[in-house]
Amino acid sequence: MSYKHYIDVPADVTARAAQVRLVVFDVDGTLTDGRLWYAEDGRETKVFHVHDGLGLKRLQANGVHVAIITARISHPVALRAEELDIAHVYQGQKDKRGCLRQLIEALGLTPEQVAFVGDDLPDLPAMGISGLAIAVANAHPWVAERAHWRTNLSGGYGAAREVCDMILAAQGKAAAELERWL
Repeated sequence: MSYKHYIDVPADVTARAAQVRLVVFDVDGTLTDGRLWYAEDGRETKVFHVHDGLGLKRLQANGVHVAIITARISHPVALRAEELDIAHVYQGQKDKRGCLRQLIEALGLTPEQVAFVGDDLPDLPAMGISGLAIAVANAHPWVAERAHWRTNLSGGYGAAREVCDMILAAQGKAAAELERWL
């Protein structure tokens, strides 16, 4: 059975994605729709898309590290990361670039092997040192114009899955992933 990727991706982005061994996601506006929800008692809640979760699991199953670097601290993020077996979770990070540099070094990677997915200004420093900088469809225009690629879907609505599928396709692993489910 043949595999046709559902996203048109420029050749230069595909070449960058083929090298990726670590994909790092921001949370608010990237893995979520960016809205902050508070219950009457002050507890924060977040909504994550199930398609994104499966995409993150499939990246990991195919040997690609997944990480979260976020400026905020949120219990729902810790719960979702644990559920998805994401080992590299960094919350409360005001210096995302510094955090990413340490992670790259700890994993023995190069910046060219990293994709960073974000949506707003605090993500720009980390995107700037990544071999593949990705903005979600609803990213701030200043971020989108500095990304190598922009998703068709918005943060919290399947954008992360789109990224995962694109990387798996670029690495020649998408057809096997599809076959696995047939």
